[in-house]
Amino acid sequence: MKKKINHLPNKIPVFPLSNFIIFPRTTVPLNIFEPRYIDMVDDSIKSNRIIGMVQPKKSNQNIPILYNIGCAGKITSFNEKNDGNYLIVLVGIGRFKIIEELENDKLYRECSISFNDFYHDLEENKDEIKFSDLELIFKELKSLFIKEGYVINWKELEKQSLDQTINTLAMASPFSLEEKQVLLETINLKERKKKLEEILSTYTADNYSNKTLQ
Repeated sequence: MKKKINHLPNKIPVFPLSNFIIFPRTTVPLNIFEPRYIDMVDDSIKSNRIIGMVQPKKSNQNIPILYNIGCAGKITSFNEKNDGNYLIVLVGIGRFKIIEELENDKLYRECSISFNDFYHDLEENKDEIKFSDLELIFKELKSLFIKEGYVINWKELEKQSLDQTINTLAMASPFSLEEKQVLLETINLKERKKKLEEILSTYTADNYSNKTLQ
């Protein structure tokens, strides 16, 4: 597994995006329109096509402080639109820890990073979780998604592998920035499922409290 880590870069451009996370082996489309991130994609395409998605902490600063943990993704599809913006598809590779932010003369930010704490992201999932274990999560998430006006193709979701299903639900959920970061930083799939249930229970409790107060 160290061989795979050794083939990954230790310096990557980072894309700070609030309330947005990706996980290994998940696929997300991104519309790139800010000049600095168009530059970032241009440079990535010429290099290894890898960029780091990381959440900024809530801050009033011009340059927001970043969370220490993010996830690297590889650009697998790239299209330039008529307006000059880019539509890319990013596939998650593995999570990383930021060692330090690097000074550069570019419009976008770059960081020195390490994948060592999350080497297992590069392995095939061997967690013993069954889809039947997700029934309650599915039921509560469906209610929450409907309440928040989110639309999910549940039939397509059920066709994915188990880790993809849990990770997609964590990514697409109407949770807070901090809650999504907690899910991103969980060490493995079992812990992520557990945290997902814990977070959902607070939403269910809040919903119940709201009903009983009316």
